[in-house]
Amino acid sequence: MTQSHGQSLMSYFTSRYQRKGIYFLDEPETALSPKSQLKLLELLNEMGDADHAQFIIATHSPILLSCEGAEIFNFDSVPIEKIKYEETDHFMVYRDFFKHREL
Repeated sequence: MTQSHGQSLMSYFTSRYQRKGIYFLDEPETALSPKSQLKLLELLNEMGDADHAQFIIATHSPILLSCEGAEIFNFDSVPIEKIKYEETDHFMVYRDFFKHREL
């Protein structure tokens, strides 16, 4: 069976993150649809809740930024600062778009 790029990436994530460890991910959402991002978010939450794995993720995805218990750091400011989910540019852009998409 042939998989799309996003599907093969999710298969990789699902099999790879069964191993205990710390994982560094750089924009894992790039090949994932919003629905697949939700599946990845579920996987991240499961592995984190089980103390099975820790993830350090660079992302622009408001979906992944919403990961339960995540600490979010803004690298656009000096010094680097910890911010709340609702203060991220990515959250605000999506929120404003969905509130006023006719504009």
